[in-house]
Formats: sequence, C-alpha cells, structure tokens
Amino acid sequence: MRRLGYPIVSDSKTFFSKEWAQAIGTSRRTIDDAYVYAKRLGFPIVVKPNSGSQGSGVAIVHNRREFYRTMRAAFKLDRVALVQRPVHGQDYRLVVLDDEVISAYERIPLNIVGDGKTSIQRLLQMKQHQFIAAKRGTRIKMNDPRIAEKLKRQGLTLHSVPSLHERVFLLDNANLSSGGDAVDVTASVNIAFRELAVQLTSDMNLRLCGVDLMVDGDIGEPPIPGKYWVLEVNAAPGLDHYAKTGKAQGKIVEELYLKVLRSLDR
Repeated sequence: MRRLGYPIVSDSKTFFSKEWAQAIGTSRRTIDDAYVYAKRLGFPIVVKPNSGSQGSGVAIVHNRREFYRTMRAAFKLDRVALVQRPVHGQDYRLVVLDDEVISAYERIPLNIVGDGKTSIQRLLQMKQHQFIAAKRGTRIKMNDPRIAEKLKRQGLTLHSVPSLHERVFLLDNANLSSGGDAVDVTASVNIAFRELAVQLTSDMNLRLCGVDLMVDGDIGEPPIPGKYWVLEVNAAPGLDHYAKTGKAQGKIVEELYLKVLRSLDR
C-alpha cells in the first residue's frame, strides 16, 4: 500500500518466529531483534500477528515483560509478527462493494459503564449475557492478560467498582469479535474517505472489501494528511458481529448480502 501512495503506519517492521527464521536461514529479525527495535521506537508499541482476523493476538505493550509475552502469543498464531508505533484516533471500518461504500462504522474497544455498586467482573459477565441474548458469538475471556494489564494501568482490578456512569475500557483493540461496540456512520462519511476506500479496494483487485482506517479527527470532514492511516485491508470482512449489534445493523448487513448476490448475477 505504501508503494501505491496510501498512508500507512511508517514505523513498522516484521519479525520471525525462531522456527521460521531457521527455516529461511536467517539469524536476524527474531524476537530479540524485535525487542531492540521496540526499544528504539519507544514504548508503548503495537504487536500483532502478520495475518489473522478478529483482533486475535493484537495488543499495545508497555514494557519488556508484556512485549515478550505478547510476541510469543503472536507466534502461536503466525510465524511472522508485526511491531509498529501506535497511531491514535477513531477506528473505522468501511465496507466496499465494487464502487460503493455500503456500510461504515466506528469500532469502540470493549468497555463497561459503572453503576456505583457492581464490580467490573460482574459488569463484564452481564455484558457477556447481553452478547449471548443477541446471539452474538463474542466470548469475553476474564483471564485475558491484556485485560489485566489494561486495568492495572488504570489502577483497577476486576474486583474494582466503577462509579456511576464511569466508562472503563478493558482492551486497546476495537474489534467487534473482542467485545467492541459499533456505531454506524455510513451516512456521515466524507466523500473523500469514500473515494479512498473504493480506490484502494480496486487497487487490491477486490470487489468486496473491509477497509480499516484510523482517523485523528472527524470522518465527516475531508482527510487531513498526517491525520489518518490505512490500518488494514480485509478481503473477507466478517459482518456477523456487526449485524448482531442492533436491528438497524442487521438490516444493513441483510441488504449488503442482497447486493452481493445481485452483483454476482451481473
């Protein structure tokens, strides 16, 4: 994407599992080299498997211990892991079919809202019950070390009781499959962002595509250079979790699938 002129995170590099490094005959770009690179970038940094889906293995790490634990977890999912400097803003997915953005939504990381009486653990359990009632296949892992680390950095534990209306974030990644929320923004996306997503889909030789953007600002306004990045292009955008976040979203996905079927008849 960089060669095509799309704005991507510039400070990023791939590293190899020990087994893959040996298989391709290199002693460089292993986990220890990755740590040296991470220190040069400066913590916090992002670690994620080079491929995969649904936010598995993705984390923002803040120190050596978190780094090695997260890298080893990433190498269980992929033989290549990506280390990059984090970028900040709102996380969006634009779903493109041919020359049209047919859905767009902001993705908000897993969070709970306090009532002044209930522990974070119990609020998470209640949220899990809501997912089950909505037939949303998300499973919140209470023992996820990323949750423990995120809470620790906020001076909290699973047993803490947030105050009334206090919002507590449990993860850094905003994937819906990890318990994130979706806010539909289809009607408000600026035409320039729409054109970018459509052109990128075409450049990737795809018809259906999920384009993930980080926008430091309002996606309803024209893009500002240096204030937005293409995070990922997904040739098989999973929409099941999005469809289960509300009736309106379910209708959008239903109409999307109908459009896909009609397009196949052309």
